[in-house]
Amino acid sequence: MSSEVIHKVSEQRSRNMSAIKSKNTKPEIKVRKVLHSMGYRFRLHSKDLPGSPDIVLPKYKTVIFVHGCFWHRHENCKYASNPNTRQEFWNKKFKENIKRDSEIQDKIKNLDWRSVVIWECETKNMENLRDKIIDIFN
Repeated sequence: MSSEVIHKVSEQRSRNMSAIKSKNTKPEIKVRKVLHSMGYRFRLHSKDLPGSPDIVLPKYKTVIFVHGCFWHRHENCKYASNPNTRQEFWNKKFKENIKRDSEIQDKIKNLDWRSVVIWECETKNMENLRDKIIDIFN
């Protein structure tokens, strides 16, 4: 590939990556809709708790993180694919994400809060998502 083509690809990838949201994602909104329809009330993105959880249910001392399968490496998930290019960079990035997630989970637990992860792929089927939420509070 010529350097001009590589530069164009890099610019396009940079635009794509910068467009990825960290708050109010489609999976997160789906979880919020199901929670709300079930009568649960919550706060969003609480900065006073470690990791600024996506959803905070103070009444239940429970936080919910809605994780993207790709970024947070959902084990055995088809959405957690590995990029073919810059593998060293991506492996380092994924390891850092996993380590940070684990540290945040520990900090939440040390505050006597319960932490739940709902994976992006679990939001594809609304009935299954509802069942998972029922299981969280039972």
